[in-house]
Amino acid sequence: MAAGAGGAALGRAALAAPLVLLYYGFSIGITFYNKWLMKSFPFPLLVTLLHLLLIFALAALARALARCRSGRPRAALSWADCLRRAAPAALSTSLDIGLSNWSFLYVTVSLYTMTKSSAILFILLFSLLFKLEEMRVTLLLVVLLIAGGLFMFTYKSTQFNAQGFVLVLCASFLGGIRWTLTQILMQKAELGLQNPIDIMFHLQPLMFLGLFPLFVVFEGLPLSISEKLFRFHEAGMLFSLVGKLFLGGILAFGLGFSEFLLVSRTSSLTLSIAGIFKEICILFLATHLLGDHLSLLNWLGFAVCLSGISLHVVLKAMNSKGDKALEPRKEASSDPDLELLLRHPEHAEEEVVETPQQH
Repeated sequence: MAAGAGGAALGRAALAAPLVLLYYGFSIGITFYNKWLMKSFPFPLLVTLLHLLLIFALAALARALARCRSGRPRAALSWADCLRRAAPAALSTSLDIGLSNWSFLYVTVSLYTMTKSSAILFILLFSLLFKLEEMRVTLLLVVLLIAGGLFMFTYKSTQFNAQGFVLVLCASFLGGIRWTLTQILMQKAELGLQNPIDIMFHLQPLMFLGLFPLFVVFEGLPLSISEKLFRFHEAGMLFSLVGKLFLGGILAFGLGFSEFLLVSRTSSLTLSIAGIFKEICILFLATHLLGDHLSLLNWLGFAVCLSGISLHVVLKAMNSKGDKALEPRKEASSDPDLELLLRHPEHAEEEVVETPQQH
């Protein structure tokens, strides 16, 4: 019996390893991609809008392939239902991503990563407001550890930028609203949006409309007179830019795809733990590849913040362990991973990803 359990654990670990690496590739890749692109094309809101269009096109293609393969229609909401039920989640998501990309004009990758980790504070806050969490002393401890770690990380930082820090903090605040509303949206079975591919398909148009006015106000005029796009002198420069933007859209879509693949084949706990080590990897790469400077106090603050996040992950795992014990054990699916992700919502697993991810 013990040997069988050990073999099953090894099998799950062997399955999780390549999925975690895939998730790391997209998540870490898009973080450094955004910082790299902002140096040569300082129009973050336009970049976000173009990525939203590409993600919508890829989600539509994925839905079409799934429909052809299964012969069953996908979930489809009318514009009225989208505006009434999904607009708040779409608006908060678009602003979260837009402000996050905007902040890369001012902050280092390390400061961005650390500040974005504070999103869990706002997620806990809104989870309490929407009755998704119950107030406990341990939650207060999580908040104090993360907030204290963030203060230590930013205190007397040599590469601190107030404007960029405020942008990331606002994005983290919106991220708390985003993931809380998205969780509520995915839990409404009557909408049929348990599959993130369907969520992406329905939210992207609303996200585009929500972010477009901000783009017009802050980037419309500078972009119209910029040689980066409308006043270019060489066609090669334009094609190179289009290629860079297309790459970002692929990374953004792949990030959401890999997150759901990891959760579907392992668990949301695996994704949460992977996210903690991912942040360590990002800070290590930022200091060695981009020359980010971190003092001993900054590293201590990062450790304190991670301890708070880790405590939250452990508490969530302990709280859900009893619930999972009451559920019948699911048999392993023989479907390929792609079919698992794109299958019809009626047969999709109704598990919600609880870990926020940055764009």
